[in-house]
Amino acid sequence: MTKIILAYSGGLDTSVILKWLLDKGYEVVCFIADVGQQEDFDKMKTKALTLGALKVSIKDLKKEFLENYIFEALKANAKYEGKYLLGTALARPLIGKELARIAKEEGTHLIAHGATGKGNDQVRFELAIYQKLPDAEVIAPWRISEFYQQFQGRKDLINYANIHGIAISSTLKKPYSIDENLMHASYEGGILEDPSIPPKEEMFKLTISPEKARDRLTKIVITFKNGIPTLLELLEENLKISDPLELFQILQKIAGENGIGRTDIVESRIVGMKSRGIYESPAATVLWNAHADLENLTLDGELLKLKIIFEKKMSECIYNGLWFTPEMDFLASAINNSQQYVNGIVYLSLYKGNCWVTGRESENGIYDSSLCSMNELGNYDQADATGFIKIHSLRHKVVLQKRECLPKK
Repeated sequence: MTKIILAYSGGLDTSVILKWLLDKGYEVVCFIADVGQQEDFDKMKTKALTLGALKVSIKDLKKEFLENYIFEALKANAKYEGKYLLGTALARPLIGKELARIAKEEGTHLIAHGATGKGNDQVRFELAIYQKLPDAEVIAPWRISEFYQQFQGRKDLINYANIHGIAISSTLKKPYSIDENLMHASYEGGILEDPSIPPKEEMFKLTISPEKARDRLTKIVITFKNGIPTLLELLEENLKISDPLELFQILQKIAGENGIGRTDIVESRIVGMKSRGIYESPAATVLWNAHADLENLTLDGELLKLKIIFEKKMSECIYNGLWFTPEMDFLASAINNSQQYVNGIVYLSLYKGNCWVTGRESENGIYDSSLCSMNELGNYDQADATGFIKIHSLRHKVVLQKRECLPKK
């Protein structure tokens, strides 16, 4: 029998795909990536083995996901189309890399996944797989006519699962799909495909509605070193957290309790269509705000302008699944170089869906109060501004004079 590695989530789609591959005569090794989703992994393993999987491999990738992917995006202030914090997109190359690794270990070049033919994840998974295992052959059932003709919707999948005794929690009453990991939860499909329909409050997993959040400020302090958070201080509890994973998880809980991190957007998919996605990224929202503010204190203005250009390109690379590429290496190297001075402390307040900076300090700060103060001259001769303005305005005068000389049309 031919061995194949399946990216397995334990949900409806990949459980049906597991049974479908077994019926096609494959020996299936299931891989479950623990990237921080709230799941019973032992139950998922038992389910896959009961269905007939040859073996199930589970790997805890939370630390690697946080330190090598989420924090890399944080240093770039990465947001796709200015809004999406890229929680799903960041996890996919890591999972793809692991799928390639397991395929090598199992002595096969066949890998399967449950991403649809209309979405972004098929691209992200497969680019990562091919970049790590160039001779891989990917089987994507949702792009195989026989499969998608048999399963034309959620109802067909549920009926198949019931017929074949596949234990599922999915029902037709939950009209949207969910992807969750350490960084965020995302929701799309079903009733959310109409961009005019607001989501129901019971859908959200990580955040409380801002109007129901507690009615007092939560004050926190975040310390950064080389652009990475190294300490979280909860002032009300007099608590300090330095372990990166614990820091992120606690901040996720606190920010979520304050209703922070919801985003409802229409985005441009890799495959050319628009889609509506709703995201919850509580901790990331706070960290991105704090980090960007500290950069304004510690980085030169012209460097910031250049970095913003790189940030946009890096965000697109992440979204498009181009993590393991020369252009990504170049962008990450440039951005990491900029972070050597992004060291300091940021003070924040959280309140009913809002997160704002109340202060910041850094030994590497290039803000000089004596220079910009209105109460002292400092080491600055205001008369020098006259010449600066004359030179700065020269091109405007020249353009105006030349245009006035042109004949009227």
